[in-house]
Amino acid sequence: MQTEPYIQPQHAPETPPVLCIVGPTGAGKTHLAMALAQYAKSIDLTIELISMDSALVYRGLDIGSAKPTKSEQATVIHHLIDILDPTEVYSAARFAKDAKQLCEEIHSRGNMPVVVGGTMLYWRAWAYGLSSLPPANPEIRAQLDEEGKAIGWPAMHAKLAGLDPTTAARLKPNDSQRVQRALEVFAITGKPMSSLLADSPSDDGREGATMPKWIQLVSLEPSDRARLHANLEKRFDEMLAAGFLDEVKALRTNSELHADLPAIRSVGYRQAWEFLNGEIDAEQMRYKALAATRQLGKRQLTWLRAIAGRKTFDPFNPTEMQAALDYCKNTLKK
Repeated sequence: MQTEPYIQPQHAPETPPVLCIVGPTGAGKTHLAMALAQYAKSIDLTIELISMDSALVYRGLDIGSAKPTKSEQATVIHHLIDILDPTEVYSAARFAKDAKQLCEEIHSRGNMPVVVGGTMLYWRAWAYGLSSLPPANPEIRAQLDEEGKAIGWPAMHAKLAGLDPTTAARLKPNDSQRVQRALEVFAITGKPMSSLLADSPSDDGREGATMPKWIQLVSLEPSDRARLHANLEKRFDEMLAAGFLDEVKALRTNSELHADLPAIRSVGYRQAWEFLNGEIDAEQMRYKALAATRQLGKRQLTWLRAIAGRKTFDPFNPTEMQAALDYCKNTLKK
């Protein structure tokens, strides 16, 4: 199978830098983007939003993914939302390709693209290019799924440790998605993932990487972690009240869906799936979902704080949020 070569993203010199709004889950990214869209209309400019979110690509994952409402989607053009069935797989490589193409198409229409989201692997692929890792192989992935179910993912992790100790050392034994991917890469290439990554260019979004000149990055980073957690707890309870479990029940009527698919591994959906399987009770589901959401936010902030050149704003400070909006407005005028 062919591998995807490292591709350094190119940006046409005659077009302005692309605005990208990022932040941890619950930081107010959508709110800022919608406010910017309203302002753009007032100056006779159209912006089109490109979602950078690994859950929003899936049809049927609406309530639990905090997907923009139908009203919001009708008000502003959104891209990369509801483009796949939850049985399908979307990758960072595909996002990088799709986002680049969309930016070109939007600029060609005389409109302004704005990338919005918090899936930082997608960010890395789009901003810094693709490494030489091979694309997914459905047959090998299915074989690894079956083996993982048979012997357990800690045993699969031990297997990986024998093939690629460097990668295994940074992964948790129960991190089935990443353990599977590392084993898949070895099966396809015959080489450890760690050695393939080591051969890729170093300026790839890791700590200290320089911000690409063709991106203007606005990062919403809450100063009050406790307040963020309280907001996330409130939001999850509102999702439950809005029918989140009924949404997951509807997904479960599709016999092709299972717990190892990326869509169902999304935060909240994984825990709801376990609850409906009878593996945990309602209280455990809520606790585990909130813990996973907090962990996701922590990982997102770790990614963001390693990016040099980003413009940071505290979404809990009204003055700073106004400053964030003003900064975004100024990018539209350039």
